[in-house]
Amino acid sequence: MTLYDTIFTRRQVRRFTGTPLSETTLKNIAEYIQQADQISGQHVSLEIVAAENMSANQGASHYLLSFCENSFESYANAGYVMQMADLYIQSLGLGSGWFMNAKPKEKNEKFCIALALGETTEPFRKSADDFKRRPVNEICTSDNNIVQAVRLAPSSMNSQPWKLTFESEKLIIEDAGKGISRIILKNKLNKIDIGIAARHAVTTIEHEGKSITQIMTDQADNKFKIKISYK
Repeated sequence: MTLYDTIFTRRQVRRFTGTPLSETTLKNIAEYIQQADQISGQHVSLEIVAAENMSANQGASHYLLSFCENSFESYANAGYVMQMADLYIQSLGLGSGWFMNAKPKEKNEKFCIALALGETTEPFRKSADDFKRRPVNEICTSDNNIVQAVRLAPSSMNSQPWKLTFESEKLIIEDAGKGISRIILKNKLNKIDIGIAARHAVTTIEHEGKSITQIMTDQADNKFKIKISYK
């Protein structure tokens, strides 16, 4: 499947078989994700490690680790890049899932978040109807393919902390987390979630044949946003 198709069938995999992935598969994944575009002015480093290198293991054979600076912009970029990996891994028929409690035993400096990956017997979703998400009108006044794709993006505690606004050849994704989930997640995880949403948006924009001209963060008025320009 393409990355765009995978948006509508992916799931948060929590059960893995534990069967080690082949070196060929791991190399293929590593080479693909190293080519991922990143948000303007940001850089996240990625590394795939075996499960025995993690302090907490969810049963996956391997983990993709992200390392970045301690800032909202960097967290959003980590989510943006890692979600491309999530979609790619699942497009290969493998399982992947976000785990905020999984951390490496070593190399903790600048560690951001981990994505578990490996063989799984959990079925993929059949369509967008299998997702539990907010209705479109709660996240955007418009309804189009981009909004539908962002609506299906994974988020911490399924908080879905985003608000979408369209301008001329521009999409603005705002951190609009609220309630108890905003209090718990606002310092880091909400920003990762906004980056994940941005990846779904960009994947859809490119699927529709448009070109991305700029992706940047903005914190004007104390509101964290990602602005995506395209033509």
